[in-house]
This record gives sequence, C-alpha cells and structure tokens, in this order.
Amino acid sequence: MGKSFLAPEACNCSAPDTGNMEVLLKFGSESQQRQWLAPLLDGAIRSTFLMTEPEVASSDATNIRTRLTKVIANGGQVAYVLNGKKWWSTGAMDPRCKFALVLARMDYSHPSCARDRVMHSEKQKKSRKHSNHTIVLVPIDSPGVRLVRPLTVFGYDDAPHGHAEVHLEDVQLNASSLILGEGRGFEIAQARLGPGRIHHCMRAVGQAARCFEHMMERTLERETFGKPLWKHGMTQEMIADSAADLEAARLLTLSCAADIDEKGAKGARGKIAMIKFAVPELTHRVVDRAVQVFGGAGVSGDFPLARLLSGLRTLRIADGPDAVHKRTLALLEVKKALECIKKDRRSRL
Repeated sequence: MGKSFLAPEACNCSAPDTGNMEVLLKFGSESQQRQWLAPLLDGAIRSTFLMTEPEVASSDATNIRTRLTKVIANGGQVAYVLNGKKWWSTGAMDPRCKFALVLARMDYSHPSCARDRVMHSEKQKKSRKHSNHTIVLVPIDSPGVRLVRPLTVFGYDDAPHGHAEVHLEDVQLNASSLILGEGRGFEIAQARLGPGRIHHCMRAVGQAARCFEHMMERTLERETFGKPLWKHGMTQEMIADSAADLEAARLLTLSCAADIDEKGAKGARGKIAMIKFAVPELTHRVVDRAVQVFGGAGVSGDFPLARLLSGLRTLRIADGPDAVHKRTLALLEVKKALECIKKDRRSRL
C-alpha cells in the first residue's frame, strides 16, 4: 500500500486518521464515538492531531506549553479554556477535516480551582511529570481555532491535507471534550503513537520497494560507456545494497508487528523504537541510490523519487526524532542487561 500516494486515503488508513481512530475506539466516550469515530471510520470526514509546538523542543513532550485552563462556575459546572500554538498539524488544512485531538498542559491557576491546584502540587512533589497533560477533542470550526498557514516539506505542500500551523485562542470547551480525563494525555499519546509508528514504517517499506523497482528498470534500459548500467560494478553494488536494506526494513517491521500482536504496543516498545529509527534510514538509503541511478531525472518532478526521498528524510523527525527512539531502545537494553546480572552475577567479560 505504501507504493501509492493515493492508496492510504483510498483505503481510509492514512495518518493521522488511523491514530485518531484508535484513540477514540480505546478511550473515547460513547457520545464521542457516535459523533466523531463513526464518520471517521466511514471516510466521511478527516481529522488532525495537534501536539508539536513551534516555541519549544517538542521531542520532549513534557515541554508542551499549550494550556488547558480549568474553570469551575458557582453552580459547580466545569469549563475549560484552551490557548496555545501548534504546527506540523498534518491534515488540518484539508477541507474535510472536522476535528482535532489536542495535547495540552493542565492549568489550575484560576481562583475557582484551589483544590485542584493543591492536588496537582502534590503530584508534582511525587515527580509525576507525565500526569500534567490532557488530550481534548476540539471541533475544527470552534471559535478561536485559527489555521494560520500551510507548511511545506522540502518545498512540497502535500495538498490537499497539508501540514498546518494552528493557533488556539481562548477556545471554550467543556468536560465532554476531554479524552479519558484530566492528566491522562501521555497515556493516550503513547497508546496512539506506538501503532502509528509501525504504520509509518510499513508505508516506508512500500515506498522504498517502488523506488527499487524504478531503479531496476532504469539499470536495464539505460546504457553508459557502451554497456547497460547494470553491467557496471558500482551499479551492481547499489543494487545489492538496496536489496539487502529493503529486506532488512521489511523483516524488522514484520517482527515488530508480530510483537505488537503478541504483547501489545507496550510490550513491543523496544521493537517499535527500533524500527522507527532503523526503517526510515534503511529505506532512505534505497531511495537515495535510486536517485543516483536516475541522475538528473531523479531530482525532477517527472518521477516520484525526489518526493519520496523528502518524505523518508522527514520521517526521521516525525513522531519523535531518531535520537529519542535510540535513547528509548538503549535504556531498555540496559535494563534487560541489569536484570540478567541480578539473576546471574557471573561476569560476562
């Protein structure tokens, strides 16, 4: 499916909709599922996920500054006010986009929330920094939601869905807008991002396979210095390296999928981190070699190579940069090594 730019949307399994479907299916209320999940599953609407911010290093999600201010009225009715700036909000520019899931930091500074403020302070003392955030469902046409501009990726605007900068200015919400409840944002985000990352990698394998096919056709059709490209030793090396990289990417992704089926996303955390940095790099190398074989045509718009190359390079940043996933994997491996040492204190050196 990753071979085609149209297939993910035609089959209604494109990002960020698949992740938002899973969030609403696992954590959404019945009313949220009726109003938003059903039409999303039917392909009648699109959605977006607002997490990354222009003013902070969002690879560390604890930096998120968008505020969800809680207000309790005299009658006990609870309301929320959302303020912040987001960008790289994929799908937000699509005219079919009807709602956004927004990650925001809880704010109990309003005078009516003195009790909540004390409870939040106690959580902070216990170093529960991952309980500071909440995910809310915001209709995209809500007053205060402003689509500022479409962003480009290496010059590509990815129309019609695009990637938007979105400003949230005093967006009025109520308790029915919360997903799962206050302070559950990180729990939901991790459940969403794990399967989403394997979807990215599956598409990446398909894209690289398409480029490899183009490269093979090119080497069979073109001649230089009196012989076909495939007869040149350097071309043969690129073909062999690309075949190996493509198979490695495919098998890593398949292994991760098997772990998710068997252990769930949480149990497959290490494999998910592994494929998120390994597969984009492996597939990027395949596409880069295809560009080299095509020469000038490879960087033109006449073939899909340049567009796919930019997308795969971007994937090393999207949904968490390589360094974050390598850190996750390294810490998990260290933890496993320490557990082995505790069980068997004999030195392995």
